[in-house]
Amino acid sequence: MDIVERFINYTKFDTQSAEDADCVPSSAKQLVFAEYLKKELQAEGLDDVEMDERGYIYATLKANIRDEAPTIGFISHYDTSPDCSGADVKAQIVSHYDGGDILLRGERREERGENKEERGENKEERGEKILSPKKFPELLQHVGEDLIVTDGTTLLGADDKAGIAEIVQAMVYLQQHPEIKHGRIRIAFNPDEEIGMGAHHFDVERFGCQWAYTMDGGDVGELEFENFNAASAKITIKGISVHPGYAKGKMVNANALAAEFAKMLPEDETPETTEGYQGFYHLTSIQSSVEEARLSYIIRDHDRERFEDRKRVIQRCADQMNERYGEGTVVCTLSDQYYNMKEKIDPQMHVVDLVLHAMQQVGVSPRVKPIRGGTDGAQLSFRGLPCPNIFAGGVNFHGPYEFVSRQSMEKAMQVIVKICELTASYND
Repeated sequence: MDIVERFINYTKFDTQSAEDADCVPSSAKQLVFAEYLKKELQAEGLDDVEMDERGYIYATLKANIRDEAPTIGFISHYDTSPDCSGADVKAQIVSHYDGGDILLRGERREERGENKEERGENKEERGEKILSPKKFPELLQHVGEDLIVTDGTTLLGADDKAGIAEIVQAMVYLQQHPEIKHGRIRIAFNPDEEIGMGAHHFDVERFGCQWAYTMDGGDVGELEFENFNAASAKITIKGISVHPGYAKGKMVNANALAAEFAKMLPEDETPETTEGYQGFYHLTSIQSSVEEARLSYIIRDHDRERFEDRKRVIQRCADQMNERYGEGTVVCTLSDQYYNMKEKIDPQMHVVDLVLHAMQQVGVSPRVKPIRGGTDGAQLSFRGLPCPNIFAGGVNFHGPYEFVSRQSMEKAMQVIVKICELTASYND
């Protein structure tokens, strides 16, 4: 089985995680894929293949050298984002992409007896989706490659089933090429990364690695070992509902107070106005009525001190509104989610240097960049498992314009193989 066939097989499973669930995994359908994956790993000759009751899968490729080498690991998640449907994914292959528009055909409306083009109605207006380099210029980096795209009705699932396919294919390749010497390699696949829970039940001790890598990055060459510090803020605003005809001096409209609270935060520090190392406040949802409003924010910053300042700012906004409208009107609940893995990676930069050397030796130009988000690797790094993030090749995650190329996945697989080979001779 080649890497494209393996990946497309994976995309046929709906593994969407659910944000509001109180079970692990958050959706039972993830376990269906996990069982399939477990059997595939056994069939491919991996050792120590096991899956726990929560759907965490662990397996081993035994060392083929006698000398003692570090045990390293590779990790990917198999859930897909709640942001877009992952059911009935119909992957399409665009061979030798020519740099033009790609028509994603899943949402066409068939109309008989009319020439829609003559009518002047363009494809987007007819409900068809166009993957175009005018909107997505990163496509032009993949001219001549074989692109795997959606049909425009679902996401693709390259985040992170491409990572799984690359890891499995690398393990198969190493078995087929015993001349490539390597130490003991551990692999693991987990649910619920997309809802921030993937690392919570990951058994670091069972995994038994000195360091590991998540294959969960974007386009070719990306290497990430610093990410946002992250927190959530839940704002509850209590209002007083009174008949509007008799409300003077009595009503407290929680809707209006919610809007006032939102305006107190800096307008130029939101996701849509920031990039690179810039942090932000992001209002993710509002549930509001006259009597009560609930606002959910996420707070992000790469710098730990600025991150702490941002939490103080949002608490201060709540305090100021309580001074204005009465104590208890606004309740702010802050919860830290994860921290920047850089502080754990910096003392062990050999785990990054190995990736840089591996990329260079397989012809990939490294692009070291900060993650404007988080990965399971961030949480695992703080649990004693240094875990940078390597590209998996996918682009435009979490939506119908997602794509990945065969060549990108093959390069990621080659990087994994080369890391295994270089680690065999690593001497700390």
